[in-house]
Amino acid sequence: MEEKLENPPSKEFLTSLWSLSVAIFSIGGMIGSFSVGLFVNRFGRRNSMLIVNLLAIAGGCLMGFCKLAESVEMLILGRLVIGLFCGLCTGFVPMYIGEIAPTALRGAFGTLNQLGIVIGILVAQIFGLKVILGTEDLWPVLLGFTILPAILQSAALPFCPESPRFLLINKKEEDRAKKILQRLWGTQDVTQDIQEMKDESARMAQEKQVTLLELFRVRSYQQPIMISIMLQLSQQLSGINAVFYYSTGIFKEAGVKEPIYATIGAGVVNTVFTVVSLFLVERAGRRTLHMLGLGGMAVCSILMTVSLLLKNDYKWMSFVCIVAILVFVAFFEIGPGPIPWFIVAELFSQGPRPAAVAVAGCSNWTSNFLVGLLFPSAIFYLGAYVFIIFTGFLVIFLVFTFFKVPETRGRTFEEITRAFEGQAQGADRAEKGQIVEMNSIEPVKETDTNV
Repeated sequence: MEEKLENPPSKEFLTSLWSLSVAIFSIGGMIGSFSVGLFVNRFGRRNSMLIVNLLAIAGGCLMGFCKLAESVEMLILGRLVIGLFCGLCTGFVPMYIGEIAPTALRGAFGTLNQLGIVIGILVAQIFGLKVILGTEDLWPVLLGFTILPAILQSAALPFCPESPRFLLINKKEEDRAKKILQRLWGTQDVTQDIQEMKDESARMAQEKQVTLLELFRVRSYQQPIMISIMLQLSQQLSGINAVFYYSTGIFKEAGVKEPIYATIGAGVVNTVFTVVSLFLVERAGRRTLHMLGLGGMAVCSILMTVSLLLKNDYKWMSFVCIVAILVFVAFFEIGPGPIPWFIVAELFSQGPRPAAVAVAGCSNWTSNFLVGLLFPSAIFYLGAYVFIIFTGFLVIFLVFTFFKVPETRGRTFEEITRAFEGQAQGADRAEKGQIVEMNSIEPVKETDTNV
């Protein structure tokens, strides 16, 4: 950098360059998530995941060789490309999992997506230690490791089936979809699942193609898209990324001598409680776990504020702060962590699903970007009181979930879609200004699948 410039770079310039390097990842995620529909409708769910691995390999190579090439531009471009890849995958993976999973286990399978994410975060934190790859010489190797999961997935995906819903509804390949279902379910009798897909396909044939604007114009889509966006915002505006982005500083402020190990401890809690959610989501339900998580996080954020304010007066308050952060992370992974990703695919039928996933994913990445951009300034001006802002958001999302979010556990896509259509028709007949309660949605029938 100094060799390329006539004068040594100023501290302000380096700070701006660092901020750009951090923010460009979220910008790439915003662009990628908004492009989900362009891939999944043309190439299918599985093939889309296979194709975009090229982005991960390209981005990993750019970041891995940036120091060797003495190019900060390669680092920034690599972060942008990886952001594009991650934005696309946050749409592809939950959609694919939701379409291949049996109804009775759809939530548990969807939580596996979040489990993969948190394990990746934990592995990155461990490899980022100074005793491993977190050194001045080896950090490009750490960034370049991004290509390894992409290569592994590229080798494994050809052995995975395409989404049977995509094959039957979008491609009209009933025989192939039936064989895949028989293979997945482990039974020859998949008549009920095939018939459900046929009914959805027939209904799609009577509707015009769903665009992004149609999601906000058509009354039957307005309520589910509003729920999808609010749940994505509840994930990012809960304060979880603020805690993880700046956890080392927060632990140091709380009096921890080796804050990096406390941050890894938070990553372990993150992983353990994602596993807990995996076993609870099909028993307690999505709505209950999401409210439990939001409520617990609100209490913990208040405790974090109080403990940070009083830690200089009472030494034991530092311990309270650390415990509050760890429990905050635990409550996040019980509900707001995994649920918003897969519930979007549950709220929409095959036609509008790609567009809905794109809108929801873009709102997630946009709020992620804004938190990362604004949190340093907020903590500078507000100090420990900054977590009160997140408490307010958590309370708002908790109230919204209680009144507006329906339970989707055990319901087929067709049942959920018909329920929203029934609500929309009821709203059309209602008097102007009457509120339609989302919690009045009831399943047509409870399904149970033995796998």
